[in-house]
Amino acid sequence: MLPLQLLLAIDTCGPIGSVALGRWDGRSVERNCSSTLVSAVGELLAQGGVPLRELGALVAVSGPGSFTGVRVGLATVKGLAAGARLPVIAVSRLEVLAAKASLEFSALDAHRQEIYLRLGAEGREVLAGAEELAVLDPPRRIACCDEAVAGLLASAWPSAEIIQTSAPTAADALQFAAARVAAGEFADLERLDGHYLRRSDAEIFGAAAKT
Repeated sequence: MLPLQLLLAIDTCGPIGSVALGRWDGRSVERNCSSTLVSAVGELLAQGGVPLRELGALVAVSGPGSFTGVRVGLATVKGLAAGARLPVIAVSRLEVLAAKASLEFSALDAHRQEIYLRLGAEGREVLAGAEELAVLDPPRRIACCDEAVAGLLASAWPSAEIIQTSAPTAADALQFAAARVAAGEFADLERLDGHYLRRSDAEIFGAAAKT
């Protein structure tokens, strides 16, 4: 691949979805998904004057986050990649947040008094509430992007320095994934699935109904 090939990133895991078009040098144009995701992608490509088939790769933020958001984003990425025969890089929203803050630990709101947690450079990611946090060794510093998570972390890990930053977006994912694109670390499209960390309500309540 040429160093100036364009990448398209899609992130639908957070409260506000976004798509970004940019080069490997970090320059990008981003758009929130205020309309449908496919429309947002089409508008961004038209704005950049770039046909989909001429992209170097697609970057998919595969979770954790909203089940619906993760599934919609991945379904769109798979459809675009298959149709235009483009390679795909899948990244975790937690690792994008950690990289954005230049830290190894990060946390995102999982609601229900729980957080999605990335534990250091080894890349282990878990779902944790107050009980789970109490038995984990606190890091020296951890990144988060909202007050609810900061409050939970401060209560569970008073010794940790909590670094708050803006929420990760598709542009951040694009910048983070550029090195992986250069290294050819592409996902197997047939096996690519959401990085959920939590079972869906249908799975939880369906299992409960059977007991």
